[in-house]
Amino acid sequence: MQAINGSSAKKGFAAVFGLVAAALAAAVGLVLAIVFAATIVVIGLMGSVLLALAGLAMKARRSAKAKAADDGVIEARQVGGHSWVAYGWDNRR
Repeated sequence: MQAINGSSAKKGFAAVFGLVAAALAAAVGLVLAIVFAATIVVIGLMGSVLLALAGLAMKARRSAKAKAADDGVIEARQVGGHSWVAYGWDNRR
């Protein structure tokens, strides 16, 4: 760092300019910190919504499988020996 040689006006101007530059840098840092924090919050919200939708999809999938299992029974008749004839497997309700 160089020492400012000259009048006290130059030294005062340099000190004021340094304070303004430091305040501006602090303000920019504050804005960047707020933007970064908001980004993290939005990513967290999107992740929780995604997990909630995945949970709802899994719940719907389980309930759909349970209903399909009840309807999966077909009728069959033995026609002799080891031969069977099934009815109703081609007619979905």
